[in-house]
Amino acid sequence: MCGSKCRNLNHELLVATRNRGKLDELVNLLQGTRYDLLSLENVNIQDEVEETGDTFEENAILKAEEYGQMAGIVTIADDSGIEVDALDGAPGVLSARYGGEELDDQDRNALLLKNLANLPDSKLTARFRCVVALSRPNQETVTFNGSVEGFITRKPRGTNGFGYDPLFYFPQRRKTLAQIPAEEKHSISHRGKAVRKAVHYLRQMVQDFGEIPS
Repeated sequence: MCGSKCRNLNHELLVATRNRGKLDELVNLLQGTRYDLLSLENVNIQDEVEETGDTFEENAILKAEEYGQMAGIVTIADDSGIEVDALDGAPGVLSARYGGEELDDQDRNALLLKNLANLPDSKLTARFRCVVALSRPNQETVTFNGSVEGFITRKPRGTNGFGYDPLFYFPQRRKTLAQIPAEEKHSISHRGKAVRKAVHYLRQMVQDFGEIPS
């Protein structure tokens, strides 16, 4: 990832997240574009953008636009989460805060399993959803969607990934996302699908304009 010594504003892309696991995934997925990828730390942004939206799209746009305004450069942000049908779509947009801000990933996984404990396996259908927002100075923000269908397992499996990955069983691979190697996961995951659409858009902008217009 580019640091302060290689600044070229026309070719910079801010990856706006403080979640280390998500940052690593986004940077990996964005490789191959011609843009220098910057983190919030690289541009010295300390402020937090509050996720006040009611949908993944609203939160993704909010983060991309507000962080983009702070940095003054093209910015990509996502909002994502897991939707469990038996819980009427919860945790949903509250996935990262499910059960309270003080809980970590392991605690949230345990809470989700507890809330599903009395249900039969057939009722444990779920999906991961992701919306990626791309904010450009003086341009309309664009969004890209991705989702993946699966089931919630009865116990965590695997050590890859982060968040709810150890609980999300992907039937086509007969594994949880946490049991699947990173490159394979990127090819099937909700975030991988959304970011690939964004990358296609970025490459098209390069082809048409030589850079993302501002």
